[in-house]
Amino acid sequence: MAILGFPDPVNEKAARAVAGQVALAGVAVLVIAAAAGGAWLWLSALLAAGFLARVLTGPTLSPFGQVATRVIAPRLGPAKPVAGAPKRFAQGIGLAVTTAATALMASGHPAGTVVLLVLLVAAATLECVFAFCMGCQIFAVLMRLGVIPERICVECADVRLRAPAAAEAIARR
Repeated sequence: MAILGFPDPVNEKAARAVAGQVALAGVAVLVIAAAAGGAWLWLSALLAAGFLARVLTGPTLSPFGQVATRVIAPRLGPAKPVAGAPKRFAQGIGLAVTTAATALMASGHPAGTVVLLVLLVAAATLECVFAFCMGCQIFAVLMRLGVIPERICVECADVRLRAPAAAEAIARR
C-alpha cells in the first residue's frame, strides 16, 4: 500500500467529517487563545500539519482523516463518491491558510492569525454542515478558466462518469 497519494474518488461523508473536526479544532484554538492568551494561537501549526498530511497522503497519516474514514463516515450510511482532485485542492487551500496563520503568529501579528482561523472555521463549517466546499468551488472556477487542465479531473468535467463503481472503489479501501 502506497503512503503518498490522495484517494480518487473520495467519500464525501468522510470529507465532511474531516471538515467538522477542522472546524471544531479551529474553534478550540480560538477559544483557548481568547481565554488563556494569544500564545495558544501557535496551535495553528498543528492544524497546518494535519492539512499537510492530508494533502500528501489523504487520510492515511492524518488523525482527523483516520477518525473520519474509520469511525464517523461508516456510521453515516453508504459512501457518497465525489472526485478526489477538488477535495485535495481544498486541503491545499487549508494548508496555505493555516501556514499563513502560523507565519503571521511567528512574525508578531496574532490578529492576522485570528482572522485566518475564523475564515478557516467558516469554510470548514460550510463543508461539514451544508456540503458546500469552498475549495471545490474555486477548483471548478479554475477549471472553467483553463488554469487547471481538464485532464486533472476528467470526472469533474463530465458528471456522467460518476457511477456506482466509484462507490465500490471507496468501499474496497
